[in-house]
Formats: sequence, structure tokens, C-alpha cells
Amino acid sequence: MVTNINQNQISGTMLAYRSNSLDVSRSSVAANNGGQTTTTDTVSLHSESTTAVTYSGGIQLPADDEARFSMLRGLVANLLHEQGINTKIAVGDSQIDLATVTPEQAQELISDDGYFGVEKTSERIFQFAVGIAGGDPARIDEIKAGVDKGFAEAKKAFGDWLPDISYATYDAVMQKLDKWVADTKAAA
Repeated sequence: MVTNINQNQISGTMLAYRSNSLDVSRSSVAANNGGQTTTTDTVSLHSESTTAVTYSGGIQLPADDEARFSMLRGLVANLLHEQGINTKIAVGDSQIDLATVTPEQAQELISDDGYFGVEKTSERIFQFAVGIAGGDPARIDEIKAGVDKGFAEAKKAFGDWLPDISYATYDAVMQKLDKWVADTKAAA
């Protein structure tokens, strides 16, 4: 069922203007045997983007939003503390407190070279998975099944949605596992 949508609801979500068209044509062919006529109908749908969409790499908050972000971060930290969940997490040889992390620090943590970036996170998952399998490449199917199960559970825990960095990390883990098996076979 379609409900009414006003222009204000659309304006914030529109990323690109799309041009759509519908072409309908009819052709008739006369046959020699008995005067029969064959008619063919053709329908074509066309859609093309007329505006390129570009995403920026960083998160920039307007000054007044910084205060709202700090308030939200504080509320989440308090909820975690009330539930007995520690907001301090290990990052390599140090710790960060999620209750005080800034948007810039968060962006740095998930950057290409960041502790929670694709490369470093996929390497930790790869090392853990290979370690659990006892370094046996013959168990690659079990290892991959375990990684699949872990990502599926993470996805379920977050409402059947994960950010793009999670999928990139998954792909990197699978590539590392495939390379490990290939390198092991080549060395044998």
C-alpha cells in the first residue's frame, strides 16, 4: 500500500535526480497465408541518473551539533555504566574510553591505518581464526564457516544491518584466508 509522501519528507533523502521514460511501440506484420496479421507490442523502460553522487570521507558536525553529540555520547555512556558495561576498550597497547571519544578520534580509529580499520581488524580476525584451527589449512571450510557465523551473529545483533566497513573487513578476512591456503599449498 502506498501512502502519501510530501515534498518535505523527500528532500532530505534524495541523493540524485533520476530520469525515467517509458517507450511503447506496436508493429504489424501481414502474412501471405489467409490474410492473417501478427501484431507485436514492445514496452521499454529506461532510467538514468542525471546527477553524480559523491560521498566525503570525513564526518563534519556543525558547532551546535557538537554539543548534541557530546550529550548523546554521555547518555549512551551512562546507560552502559548502569548496565555494568565498561566503556573502556583496549586499543593495541593503550585504552580508550568510549565515553570521551570525539568524532575525530572515532574517524581516526576506523581509518585505513586505524586500530579498527579494515586492515588491522581483518588481520586480528584472521590470526584468531587460524589459531583456533591450529594453523591447519585443511580446516579452511570450518574456519570460513566460523567466520561466516560470527559475521551473521554480529549482523543479527545490530538489527540485520552492518556498516560498510564491516563488509569490507569480512571480504579482507576471506581474502587473507584464501591467500594463506594458497601460500601453504605452494610451500608444500
